[in-house]
Amino acid sequence: MRAGDLDRSLILRRRAVGNNALGEPVETFTTFATARASKADISDGEKVRAQQVGAEITTRFQVYWSLNWSTLNPKDRVVCDGREFEVVAVKEIGRREGIEITACARADQSNLYS
Repeated sequence: MRAGDLDRSLILRRRAVGNNALGEPVETFTTFATARASKADISDGEKVRAQQVGAEITTRFQVYWSLNWSTLNPKDRVVCDGREFEVVAVKEIGRREGIEITACARADQSNLYS
Protein backbone atom coordinates (compact mmCIF):
# COMPACT_ATOMS: atom_id res chain seq x y z
CA MET A 1 0.00 0.00 0.00
CA ARG A 2 1.14 3.50 -0.76
CA ALA A 3 0.42 6.25 1.76
CA GLY A 4 -0.71 8.55 -1.06
CA ASP A 5 -3.54 6.14 -1.95
CA LEU A 6 -5.06 6.44 1.53
CA ASP A 7 -7.19 9.45 0.61
CA ARG A 8 -10.40 8.64 2.49
CA SER A 9 -11.41 8.74 6.13
CA LEU A 10 -12.89 5.45 7.34
CA ILE A 11 -14.80 5.02 10.60
CA LEU A 12 -15.21 1.65 12.30
CA ARG A 13 -18.57 1.34 14.04
CA ARG A 14 -18.67 -1.51 16.55
CA ARG A 15 -21.89 -3.47 17.12
CA ALA A 16 -23.28 -3.62 20.65
CA VAL A 17 -26.43 -5.28 21.92
CA GLY A 18 -28.26 -3.90 24.93
CA ASN A 19 -31.78 -3.82 26.29
CA ASN A 20 -34.36 -1.07 26.06
CA ALA A 21 -36.67 -0.02 28.92
CA LEU A 22 -38.93 -3.00 28.20
CA GLY A 23 -36.05 -5.46 28.38
CA GLU A 24 -36.11 -6.09 24.63
CA PRO A 25 -32.74 -6.50 22.88
CA VAL A 26 -31.62 -3.42 20.94
CA GLU A 27 -28.73 -3.31 18.47
CA THR A 28 -26.61 -0.14 18.39
CA PHE A 29 -23.40 0.89 16.66
CA THR A 30 -20.80 3.16 18.24
CA THR A 31 -17.66 4.70 16.76
CA PHE A 32 -14.70 2.51 17.73
CA ALA A 33 -11.78 3.64 15.52
CA THR A 34 -10.87 5.80 12.55
CA ALA A 35 -8.20 5.43 9.87
CA ARG A 36 -7.07 6.70 6.49
CA ALA A 37 -8.10 4.29 3.72
CA SER A 38 -8.04 3.66 0.01
CA LYS A 39 -11.40 3.00 -1.63
CA ALA A 40 -12.28 1.07 -4.80
CA ASP A 41 -15.84 0.32 -5.90
CA ILE A 42 -15.78 -3.21 -7.29
CA SER A 43 -19.39 -3.95 -8.27
CA ASP A 44 -22.91 -2.64 -8.24
CA GLY A 45 -26.30 -4.04 -9.00
CA GLU A 46 -29.96 -4.18 -8.31
CA LYS A 47 -31.78 -6.83 -6.35
CA VAL A 48 -35.47 -7.48 -6.03
CA ARG A 49 -36.60 -8.41 -2.52
CA ALA A 50 -40.15 -8.43 -1.22
CA GLN A 51 -41.38 -6.59 -4.32
CA GLN A 52 -38.87 -3.77 -3.78
CA VAL A 53 -35.91 -2.93 -5.98
CA GLY A 54 -32.77 -1.90 -4.13
CA ALA A 55 -29.45 -0.83 -5.59
CA GLU A 56 -26.33 -2.09 -3.86
CA ILE A 57 -22.66 -1.24 -4.24
CA THR A 58 -19.72 -3.39 -3.15
CA THR A 59 -16.55 -1.55 -2.18
CA ARG A 60 -13.05 -2.61 -1.18
CA PHE A 61 -11.18 -0.55 1.42
CA GLN A 62 -7.56 -0.89 2.51
CA VAL A 63 -6.14 0.46 5.78
CA TYR A 64 -2.81 0.05 7.54
CA TRP A 65 -2.85 -2.76 10.08
CA SER A 66 -3.63 -1.80 13.68
CA LEU A 67 -4.89 -3.74 16.66
CA ASN A 68 -8.29 -2.00 16.54
CA TRP A 69 -8.83 -2.71 12.84
CA SER A 70 -7.57 -6.30 13.14
CA THR A 71 -10.66 -7.13 15.24
CA LEU A 72 -13.08 -5.96 12.51
CA ASN A 73 -15.70 -8.59 11.63
CA PRO A 74 -18.97 -8.88 9.66
CA LYS A 75 -21.01 -7.80 12.70
CA ASP A 76 -19.39 -4.35 12.49
CA ARG A 77 -19.93 -1.52 10.01
CA VAL A 78 -17.70 1.06 8.38
CA VAL A 79 -18.58 4.61 7.33
CA CYS A 80 -16.92 6.38 4.40
CA ASP A 81 -17.98 9.66 2.82
CA GLY A 82 -21.14 9.65 4.93
CA ARG A 83 -22.35 6.23 3.72
CA GLU A 84 -22.60 3.26 6.06
CA PHE A 85 -21.30 -0.07 4.73
CA GLU A 86 -21.96 -3.57 6.07
CA VAL A 87 -18.73 -5.57 6.34
CA VAL A 88 -18.72 -8.67 4.14
CA ALA A 89 -15.13 -9.92 4.48
CA VAL A 90 -11.85 -8.93 6.14
CA LYS A 91 -8.41 -10.09 4.98
CA GLU A 92 -4.91 -9.36 6.24
CA ILE A 93 -2.50 -7.90 3.68
CA GLY A 94 1.01 -9.27 3.99
CA ARG A 95 2.29 -9.83 7.50
CA ARG A 96 0.39 -7.15 9.41
CA GLU A 97 1.04 -4.61 6.66
CA GLY A 98 -2.60 -3.78 6.12
CA ILE A 99 -6.20 -4.93 6.19
CA GLU A 100 -8.49 -5.28 3.20
CA ILE A 101 -12.20 -4.80 3.89
CA THR A 102 -14.93 -5.79 1.45
CA ALA A 103 -18.21 -4.07 2.29
CA CYS A 104 -21.68 -3.44 0.81
CA ALA A 105 -23.91 -0.38 1.01
CA ARG A 106 -27.29 0.62 -0.33
CA ALA A 107 -26.57 2.81 -3.35
CA ASP A 108 -30.12 4.13 -3.56
CA GLN A 109 -30.06 5.88 -0.17
CA SER A 110 -28.57 9.27 0.48
CA ASN A 111 -25.48 9.57 2.64
CA LEU A 112 -26.45 9.17 6.29
CA TYR A 113 -23.58 11.01 7.93
CA SER A 114 -22.97 13.96 5.60
